[in-house]
Amino acid sequence: MAYPYEEVEAAIIRLREAFVKAEEIGKWAWIADELYHEDCVYICPYGGTGAVVARGRKEIAATHYGRDMDVGAGWKGWTFPILDYGINGDNIISHWVNRGPGQRPDGSYYEQHGVSFITYGGNGKFSYQYDLFDFAHMMKICDELEEAGLLHPDLKRDWVIPQKRKLIAMLDRNLPA
Repeated sequence: MAYPYEEVEAAIIRLREAFVKAEEIGKWAWIADELYHEDCVYICPYGGTGAVVARGRKEIAATHYGRDMDVGAGWKGWTFPILDYGINGDNIISHWVNRGPGQRPDGSYYEQHGVSFITYGGNGKFSYQYDLFDFAHMMKICDELEEAGLLHPDLKRDWVIPQKRKLIAMLDRNLPA
């Protein structure tokens, strides 16, 4: 039996608001406790370079919201707005962006769009989430930010370089010499 639409919608709105708060305070791991069930499963394939498959709130806090988002000052100036969402029963599809600091000379943002497939599990919390985004394009955005002097060195060192190395190694596999 599906939860009431208003209850499901309130949860995705809380997630949207949590992202804004996390951007402001520079801390993300707390979101796992606030919005995910103890036995929630969170998956993000990271373009095939080493998927995050977190089983349980503690793993979600340690991986996605911890290791990948709590990288010190690295994400300072970035925003992660949920632009839109659709709800069907307990299922939510959200459309969001990873938006880097600043804007290009033409006024456009340095941003990478993504989608999440989320299952609401009651009590204001999610029981499942699967995130997808164009990982290679995210690395290109980070290159553009670096060229514009807007990529934080901590983010480059702690996230961009390790992720690029994984992506390159994955793509280099089985290529002819």
